[in-house]
Amino acid sequence: MLVLTRKNRESVVIGRPEDLEVMLEITILEIEGGRVRLGFEADTKMPIHRREVWDRICNGNGNGASAGAAPRAGDRLEAGPRAT
Repeated sequence: MLVLTRKNRESVVIGRPEDLEVMLEITILEIEGGRVRLGFEADTKMPIHRREVWDRICNGNGNGASAGAAPRAGDRLEAGPRAT
């Protein structure tokens, strides 16, 4: 596991250096108390899920579309007010 330290509004990119393609960019949006808000930028074809949702999908226990679940592959989130 690679462990990095990032500050608010700093990013980490995952990609292929040989063709300079950024596959995923993760940005620290907010650090407050014991919580960190992350922003993900990726191609709409790349599924991005919280780990617990991914585990349910892989175990055949639904598609993660229940209340509070992460968006499905292809869903795009826009920056907006903080969720409560």
